[in-house]
Amino acid sequence: MKIAVPKEIFAGETRVALVPESVKKLVKAGVSIVVQSGAGESSLFSDKDYVDAGAEIAADAAGLYGAGEFVLKVQAPASAGGRHEIDLMRPGAMLLGSLYPTRAADVVKRLAERRITAFSTDCIPRTTRAQSMDTLSSQANIVGYKGVLLGAVQLAKYFPMLMTAAGTVFAAKVFVIGAGVAGLQAIATARRLGAQVSATDVRPEVKEQIESVGARYVGIELAQSAAGGGGYAKELSEDDKRKQRELLVAHCATVDVIVTTALIGGVFAPRLITAEMVANMKPGTVVVDLAADGGGNCELSKPGQTVVHNGVTILAPLNLPASAPHHASILFSRNLTNFITAFWKDQQFNLDLNDEIIKGALITHQGEIVNARVRDALQAATGKTA
Repeated sequence: MKIAVPKEIFAGETRVALVPESVKKLVKAGVSIVVQSGAGESSLFSDKDYVDAGAEIAADAAGLYGAGEFVLKVQAPASAGGRHEIDLMRPGAMLLGSLYPTRAADVVKRLAERRITAFSTDCIPRTTRAQSMDTLSSQANIVGYKGVLLGAVQLAKYFPMLMTAAGTVFAAKVFVIGAGVAGLQAIATARRLGAQVSATDVRPEVKEQIESVGARYVGIELAQSAAGGGGYAKELSEDDKRKQRELLVAHCATVDVIVTTALIGGVFAPRLITAEMVANMKPGTVVVDLAADGGGNCELSKPGQTVVHNGVTILAPLNLPASAPHHASILFSRNLTNFITAFWKDQQFNLDLNDEIIKGALITHQGEIVNARVRDALQAATGKTA
């Protein structure tokens, strides 16, 4: 089997799907690797690094895709120079990457039409066995870390309490909304910087995790459970939404930095911070909306932009893992490599359709959209569009 690793063409994407250390591991297992020239440059990996690890180098995308039986990517396939990456793939080839298929109806349809067997790592079930393949978690750690640094740079105050000859300045107050992987990393980073941190999550079972990384838990009593399974939250009832709004209105008005990380099912961002809440915040408050890739948690967020409203600065950065491409690529690459080696048997990839990880991650196969959740989401989206 020959694995192909193209250079990412998505605007601003600096990561690469496979790094040299993973190439060595896969080559040792009997896999052939071809990497597009320059694919790893933005992540600080040269073509020579890949050759030394045992890979071939393809001069261009057309040659690379023509040779690849199994394509590894970071972003979903896209169009560039008048040709779509999916059209360059061999019919019947396999694809592995973070596709976010419920956000990309056109890509999923194209993959099915090309008869690509496509796996999306963001759909891998969140089980103990699959932890080492979880790109959502490995990249969310970077999001939480970088998001807090952006907030610290933007804030017109120190994060830590400092006792100086000129007197004492008190620690900034940071409030983290959502205590998944990104949220817990945001808490830990803010605490390391010396901030006074509080956090909330609609899943009361994470209270202990919040406190274990040094934050004070604030929350509401829910009428219904908000646990959506797999470590995700589900949408709240109307009554619980009202209680949550009251909590957020009161608490957001007392802090200096608000970091939002909430996603429903790990994909779509619920609107939690309203324009009215922003109006009640202190001038100088900074909101870092880390759910901007999913639409944003703040009503006033503009994904990819910085907005100032009534003295409140709202940051909505996109694709933060690409701002730390070296380590982000290493972690992403290890996730993909673990997926492949878990099903590598007798010198080939064993497509076991009864395996829970394969079933969860498989999006298209033999010309069909086979993932029921993705199929239902795309049908619902098509209905809304119509």
